[in-house]
Amino acid sequence: MVGSKTWMNSFKYVLVFIGISIAVFPYAYMVLQSLAPWSQVDRNIIPTTFTLKSYHWLFYGSPIVRAKPWGRALLNSTVVSVSDTILMVLGAAIVGYALSKLRFRGREFIYNFILFQMFYPAIILLVPTFLIVKYMGMFDTYWGMIIPKAMSIWAIFMYTSFFQSLPQEVIDSARVDGASELRIIFRIALPMSRSITTVVALFLFMSRWEELLWDMMVVRNDTLRTLNVMIATMKGPYSVYPGPMYAASVLLTLPVLIVFLVFSKEFAKGIKLVFK
Repeated sequence: MVGSKTWMNSFKYVLVFIGISIAVFPYAYMVLQSLAPWSQVDRNIIPTTFTLKSYHWLFYGSPIVRAKPWGRALLNSTVVSVSDTILMVLGAAIVGYALSKLRFRGREFIYNFILFQMFYPAIILLVPTFLIVKYMGMFDTYWGMIIPKAMSIWAIFMYTSFFQSLPQEVIDSARVDGASELRIIFRIALPMSRSITTVVALFLFMSRWEELLWDMMVVRNDTLRTLNVMIATMKGPYSVYPGPMYAASVLLTLPVLIVFLVFSKEFAKGIKLVFK
């Protein structure tokens, strides 16, 4: 009986190891290839030596190839993703609180419309949104990338569902003490939803960081392009030398990994609340 239990545990560990290996291998391969000599890129899984030549070539170019503004692209991705994440979280928290704790005419209709929007193909609104942005003079600007992505239907749904579980007595007590609704949101509701906010913010940040189509449409200036757009438009010498492409992909992946590791504990707590 003990032997059978030990065998089952060993089998579980093997399955977990295989699953983790399959998930991690593409990232490990990408990092290794970005550090490989160009003669070994895509030839050896583990290079015999390591070099930063791909990164140096990416940022400084060569005598025959002018370097693109990769550092500026990283900054652009950071500015756009952080700005949109903050706006989406704040907007979703306010709307979610209103839909869950305030009583007003049309509340059910608005909530049902939001649910409908979650299943609505967003690509249908791509062209009208682009035309509005261009008409308002936001084409080829930071605002053109940030404003149209500053609201998340999914985040509103998450906050609405979570705020419905907050004790109404706490909200009523704050109102009796003279607190405004905005004060209740930022001093009571959001602090009580720290874990779920971490989950929402991380997913929103990763989703915005990976955005490609919209940023490619609304920006033409190289100094405003995000990392995703810069990688998607890599051609010419970059297609001949895959090492710098792997290096650029590492640059794209690294910030998301760092953010996830920093907030991993809160993320785990939030996930437990979501699936509780």
